[in-house]
Amino acid sequence: MENKSKIIISCKDYTATNESFDLILNEEFEMLFTSPKPKEEDLSKYYDSDAYISHTDSTKSLIDKIYQIVKNYTIAKKVELINSFQSEEKEILDIGCGTGDFLEVSKSNGWKVVGIEPNDKAKNVAVKKVNLAKAEVSRFYKNIEDLIDKKGNQQFDIITMWHVLEHVYDLEDYISKLEKLLKPNGRLIIAVPNYKSYDATYYREFWAAYDVPRHLWHFSQKSITKLFGMKNMKLVKTLPMKFDSYYVSLLSEKYKTGSTNLLRALLIGIWSNQKAKATKEYSSLIYILKKQIN
Repeated sequence: MENKSKIIISCKDYTATNESFDLILNEEFEMLFTSPKPKEEDLSKYYDSDAYISHTDSTKSLIDKIYQIVKNYTIAKKVELINSFQSEEKEILDIGCGTGDFLEVSKSNGWKVVGIEPNDKAKNVAVKKVNLAKAEVSRFYKNIEDLIDKKGNQQFDIITMWHVLEHVYDLEDYISKLEKLLKPNGRLIIAVPNYKSYDATYYREFWAAYDVPRHLWHFSQKSITKLFGMKNMKLVKTLPMKFDSYYVSLLSEKYKTGSTNLLRALLIGIWSNQKAKATKEYSSLIYILKKQIN
């Protein structure tokens, strides 16, 4: 992934360390990767911050409150999406389940839930929130390797990764594992930021969805199609996440100006979505991929 490349932009870690990182373009896959790539054993320090909201249920700041409101709305839409697919067993694997909100609502809709979450604090919140029976707590795993080790060849009709793929360390190996865990004709649902959106172009190095170095990879529509096509998974549908442009713009304003400029962030979010009606390059995109039968 990191061979044909050139530096596109440099960004700062605004969440934990203030360290700077380069974003480098792989032209063949039309994707960016973060450089230098931290050692895998050092990654945890970049997540160890109260500002990393996906590992908490914080409502302290205005941005926190907006995040929680939008999160509740988008979770309802995500569950509506998975309910639209036929699944005899109704068992779903959510990778990077965070504090468990999506799995909680999925369970209330009749789904058997399995979660993967590497952050112990977030995982403990998820276990309590989903309110599984004692015998079911083992349905939560720290990483994908633990699931494979303990469940062997178990496969799922639906696997979801909501803003998670950009965090995985060894991308090609991880996609291979996803392919193994997916049933024939099973669906993999992935949501990731889109660096080709208008808000990314506008905010440049301050664009919050670069989120270096937690985000190791930065995808385009071409890169998703090509990466998963190599692993026997075909892109069947792409959906916009329109609310992401507003939340990301709000954070980006804070990074760029040092203050929460709600009005400007709202305007940039609106304009980004308006532009995307023609370009289809929304701030974040949901990709629905289907495993092909050999």
